[in-house]
Amino acid sequence: MQLLWQLNEAMVKEIIELMPDPKPAYNTVSTVVRVLENKGFIDHKAYGNTHVYFPLIGETQYKKFAFDKMMNNYFSNSYKSLVSFIVDEKKLDIRQLDEISNLLEDLKNKKK
Repeated sequence: MQLLWQLNEAMVKEIIELMPDPKPAYNTVSTVVRVLENKGFIDHKAYGNTHVYFPLIGETQYKKFAFDKMMNNYFSNSYKSLVSFIVDEKKLDIRQLDEISNLLEDLKNKKK
Protein backbone atom coordinates (compact mmCIF):
# COMPACT_ATOMS: atom_id res chain seq x y z
CA MET A 1 0.00 0.00 0.00
CA GLN A 2 2.78 2.42 0.91
CA LEU A 3 4.41 2.02 -2.47
CA LEU A 4 1.10 2.46 -4.30
CA TRP A 5 0.43 5.66 -2.35
CA GLN A 6 3.91 6.83 -3.28
CA LEU A 7 3.51 5.95 -6.97
CA ASN A 8 -0.24 6.73 -7.29
CA GLU A 9 -0.47 3.88 -9.78
CA ALA A 10 1.86 1.08 -10.79
CA MET A 11 2.29 -2.31 -12.37
CA VAL A 12 3.50 -5.15 -10.17
CA LYS A 13 7.01 -4.96 -11.65
CA GLU A 14 7.20 -1.24 -10.75
CA ILE A 15 6.21 -2.03 -7.17
CA ILE A 16 8.92 -4.70 -6.98
CA GLU A 17 11.54 -2.28 -8.33
CA LEU A 18 11.01 -0.01 -5.31
CA MET A 19 11.21 -2.83 -2.78
CA PRO A 20 14.48 -3.41 -0.89
CA ASP A 21 16.74 -6.35 -1.64
CA PRO A 22 16.23 -9.22 -1.50
CA LYS A 23 13.22 -8.55 -3.68
CA PRO A 24 10.25 -10.90 -3.36
CA ALA A 25 9.16 -13.05 -6.28
CA TYR A 26 6.81 -11.50 -8.83
CA ASN A 27 4.10 -14.05 -7.99
CA THR A 28 4.31 -13.17 -4.29
CA VAL A 29 3.75 -9.46 -4.90
CA SER A 30 1.07 -10.19 -7.49
CA THR A 31 -0.80 -12.33 -4.95
CA VAL A 32 -0.62 -9.61 -2.29
CA VAL A 33 -1.87 -7.03 -4.81
CA ARG A 34 -4.83 -9.26 -5.74
CA VAL A 35 -5.69 -9.76 -2.04
CA LEU A 36 -5.65 -5.98 -1.53
CA GLU A 37 -7.88 -5.62 -4.57
CA ASN A 38 -10.32 -8.28 -3.34
CA LYS A 39 -10.55 -6.44 -0.01
CA GLY A 40 -11.44 -3.21 -1.85
CA PHE A 41 -8.26 -1.29 -0.98
CA ILE A 42 -7.00 -1.02 -4.54
CA ASP A 43 -8.30 -1.40 -8.09
CA HIS A 44 -6.75 -1.72 -11.52
CA LYS A 45 -6.98 -0.55 -15.10
CA ALA A 46 -6.37 -3.21 -17.73
CA TYR A 47 -4.31 -2.48 -20.82
CA GLY A 48 -4.38 -5.79 -22.68
CA ASN A 49 -2.64 -8.30 -20.41
CA THR A 50 -1.08 -5.52 -18.32
CA HIS A 51 -2.71 -4.30 -15.12
CA VAL A 52 -1.99 -0.92 -13.57
CA TYR A 53 -3.02 -0.80 -9.91
CA PHE A 54 -4.03 2.25 -7.90
CA PRO A 55 -5.23 2.82 -4.32
CA LEU A 56 -8.92 3.31 -3.61
CA ILE A 57 -8.40 4.43 -0.02
CA GLY A 58 -6.00 6.88 1.58
CA GLU A 59 -3.30 6.14 4.07
CA THR A 60 -5.27 7.46 7.06
CA GLN A 61 -8.27 5.28 6.22
CA TYR A 62 -6.03 2.22 5.80
CA LYS A 63 -4.21 2.92 9.09
CA LYS A 64 -7.56 3.04 10.86
CA PHE A 65 -8.58 -0.30 9.34
CA ALA A 66 -5.23 -1.92 10.22
CA PHE A 67 -5.22 -0.49 13.74
CA ASP A 68 -8.79 -1.60 14.43
CA LYS A 69 -7.95 -5.10 13.20
CA MET A 70 -4.79 -5.23 15.35
CA MET A 71 -6.67 -4.00 18.43
CA ASN A 72 -9.36 -6.62 17.96
CA ASN A 73 -7.13 -9.56 17.03
CA TYR A 74 -4.18 -9.00 19.38
CA PHE A 75 -5.38 -6.86 22.28
CA SER A 76 -9.08 -7.79 22.63
CA ASN A 77 -9.94 -4.11 22.06
CA SER A 78 -8.19 -3.23 25.32
CA TYR A 79 -6.17 -0.03 25.13
CA LYS A 80 -4.70 -0.87 28.52
CA SER A 81 -3.32 -4.11 27.04
CA LEU A 82 -1.92 -2.20 24.06
CA VAL A 83 -0.15 0.39 26.20
CA SER A 84 1.18 -2.26 28.58
CA PHE A 85 2.54 -4.21 25.63
CA ILE A 86 4.27 -1.14 24.17
CA VAL A 87 5.78 -0.13 27.52
CA ASP A 88 7.04 -3.66 28.23
CA GLU A 89 8.13 -4.59 24.70
CA LYS A 90 9.91 -1.33 23.88
CA LYS A 91 11.28 -0.92 27.39
CA LEU A 92 10.29 2.73 27.54
CA ASP A 93 12.36 4.90 29.87
CA ILE A 94 11.02 7.48 32.34
CA ARG A 95 11.36 10.33 29.82
CA GLN A 96 9.28 8.47 27.24
CA LEU A 97 6.66 7.57 29.84
CA ASP A 98 6.50 11.23 30.89
CA GLU A 99 5.96 12.20 27.25
CA ILE A 100 3.05 9.76 27.01
CA SER A 101 1.65 11.05 30.29
CA ASN A 102 1.89 14.66 29.06
CA LEU A 103 0.22 13.73 25.79
CA LEU A 104 -2.64 12.08 27.67
CA GLU A 105 -3.01 15.13 29.90
CA ASP A 106 -3.15 17.41 26.83
CA LEU A 107 -5.78 15.18 25.23
CA LYS A 108 -7.85 15.18 28.43
CA ASN A 109 -7.74 18.99 28.54
CA LYS A 110 -8.89 19.22 24.91
CA LYS A 111 -11.89 16.98 25.68
CA LYS A 112 -13.06 19.26 28.50
